[in-house]
Amino acid sequence: MGEDFSRTEYKKRNQFLFIWKRLKKSRTAMFGLVVLIFFFLLIIFADVIVDYEDVALYQDYTNRLALPSAEHWFGTDNYGRDMLARVIHGTRVSYSIGFGAIGVASVIGIFLGAVAAYTGGWVDTIITRIMDTLMSIPNLLLSLAIMASLGSGAFNLAMAMAISNIPQFARLIRSSVLTVVDQEYVMAAKACGTSDMRIIFKHILPNAIGPIIVKATMAVATVIISAAGLSFVGMGVQPPIPEWGTLLAENRDFMRTNMNLVAFPGLAIVLSALSLNLLGDGLRDALDPRLKN
Repeated sequence: MGEDFSRTEYKKRNQFLFIWKRLKKSRTAMFGLVVLIFFFLLIIFADVIVDYEDVALYQDYTNRLALPSAEHWFGTDNYGRDMLARVIHGTRVSYSIGFGAIGVASVIGIFLGAVAAYTGGWVDTIITRIMDTLMSIPNLLLSLAIMASLGSGAFNLAMAMAISNIPQFARLIRSSVLTVVDQEYVMAAKACGTSDMRIIFKHILPNAIGPIIVKATMAVATVIISAAGLSFVGMGVQPPIPEWGTLLAENRDFMRTNMNLVAFPGLAIVLSALSLNLLGDGLRDALDPRLKN
């Protein structure tokens, strides 16, 4: 038994190394990964780099609308707050919304899609029709409707984004599971009396999870952009919390005289979306079984 376990671990490690080697061959994917790691380092060490209360929220009216300088690398806003500090701490807010929303959406979507595909019959019909109904509503419009009922705020915004993305993950995992549910190893597990939940999560999902990883990576970029858009129009994160969309909304009146106030938050959004999409493209190629040979 110990030998079988070691063999399984060795196989998993080899599979991971194989995917990593394929991923490293893509320069664009590695660029996206490096940028993403940079943003994660900002999230982890944000309080070490610049204090949130004393710098990001501190208002210095004697130093309003200062241009970028050695003291304030990104300049200051209309309240004299350091823009570098607000952009750095905004990374934590924006990424928490993006990864939190997609994390919830993927877990619920994977469960619903897997159950629908494996069970079939009326269960599949009901889940599929509900997902189809939700998918008929544009994501941003559905998020706006949810935000209108829940109210503004970072948590509510993340929940609205999660709900609007559940149907996409459910449909994707359903189609992936349908391709493996009739395989011989699944039939063998059923014949051995293995429970349905164990078959789904132990035998089916590990062989159908590749597309979900790619989809989730790219969906995070979409959520970050959509969340910034909702915050920009006042339906998302509210000031003084430094979310990137909120920063754009606060400083849009000063675009002509202080372009730096919108350029740096906008650049952060663009770099985040670009890095996630490039990494997603690379993961798609690395995980595609048709390209293994």
